[in-house]
Amino acid sequence: MAISYNGLLKLVIDKNMYKKDLTEKLGISSATIAKMGKGETVSVEVLQNIC
Repeated sequence: MAISYNGLLKLVIDKNMYKKDLTEKLGISSATIAKMGKGETVSVEVLQNIC
């Protein structure tokens, strides 16, 4: 089953933010953002931080 983070990434754009802003605000790495962009799995802890 494919994972899609498109909704989250669209929300970041709609709020006039950059992915870098998301990493700084949530304390997650740029590698995690890259994984999300590729549709790869990220940890539940990261998802909790985003929520």
